[in-house]
Amino acid sequence: MGVAREAFEPASTLELLDRLIAFPTVSCDPNRELIEFVRGFLVERGIASELYLAERGRKANLFATLGPTDRPGIMLSGHTDVVPVEGQAWSKDPFRMTLDGEKAFGRGAADMKGFLACSLRLAHEAARRELSIPIHLAFSHDEEVGCLGVRSMIDGLALRRVRPRFAIVGEPTSMRIATGHKGKIAARATCCGVEAHSALAPRSLNAIHLACEFVAAVRDQQNAIEQGATRDGAYDVPYTTLHVGRINGGTGLNIVPNRCTVDFEIRNIADDDASAILGRLADAAARLVAERRRIFPQADLRIDALNAYPGLATPADAEVVRFMSDLVACEDLTKVAFGTEGGLFAERLCMPTVVCGPGSMDQGHRADEFIALQQIDACDRMMDRLLQACL
Repeated sequence: MGVAREAFEPASTLELLDRLIAFPTVSCDPNRELIEFVRGFLVERGIASELYLAERGRKANLFATLGPTDRPGIMLSGHTDVVPVEGQAWSKDPFRMTLDGEKAFGRGAADMKGFLACSLRLAHEAARRELSIPIHLAFSHDEEVGCLGVRSMIDGLALRRVRPRFAIVGEPTSMRIATGHKGKIAARATCCGVEAHSALAPRSLNAIHLACEFVAAVRDQQNAIEQGATRDGAYDVPYTTLHVGRINGGTGLNIVPNRCTVDFEIRNIADDDASAILGRLADAAARLVAERRRIFPQADLRIDALNAYPGLATPADAEVVRFMSDLVACEDLTKVAFGTEGGLFAERLCMPTVVCGPGSMDQGHRADEFIALQQIDACDRMMDRLLQACL
């Protein structure tokens, strides 16, 4: 799929950010035009890239190497997709960068096109220099819906004889070095009852009532975890969390529903096994169903995992942490509450990984998303130090 493009010589990171925000790459829509812009930008500077296509070419990951290809290098990873704007009260055009004071507004400004813009400015500078250590760009799609898109690129990297040495995931951390994030399992409980006229409700099995009992089991698990001793104080919420996000069931008030679904998630710290927690919930579901089947053989409660990604737990004394500490001139380590593709890099590729990027997630996923210009400047300085380290 070819996309027409014009020659573009960047004057600044902000000019690049303006171009990137203008692509409305909401996860449910294609990201290919943005990827073609990036690929053309790199080609103009003599940098080749390869694409990993999805959805019949509507979406793509991009991987490019600046400098030599015969030795390990530093990978800068970022996702190109953004969350929707529908239902949010924006005072500005979400897909046009607006400068107001010391802030740049637009969907994805913080999460995470600011980092992508800084990476492209680095590519522009690196193209005119001779690197001894390569710098890799890994731009992915569909991160916001569960780190889905990057997996095809990881499959490709796994086959390479030479892989990146480190990964820096540029999610917004206010340029602090994050060594960890929680893992996640997204799951659905499907509750099956027996329908009837609501006037005869006691003679049937209400699937919504069954779902509510399952939600109570989820809450019991959460309470047990919260009262337990397993903690990681580096997180804002220092323990594993369970959360019910959506319930769907019923067709009419005068019909006892025979089906109800409960969508829930587990976000686990490294010391907790999310699969074991899911297993305990499955046991609780089996007990609920066993009680009902004595009267209603049709009763059922099935749990299906919809998606999962691993957590990240990079040791504080790892080489990648020391390397990044020199780049950002900061030894203040943190862990982030949100998930990233970093856990997949570490698990699938055994690639030491940290999360560090401009902006704050406090500004992400909300109306009038913005990034402070001083954060862009700080990231550019980090990129300049990275370039010097790779010469």
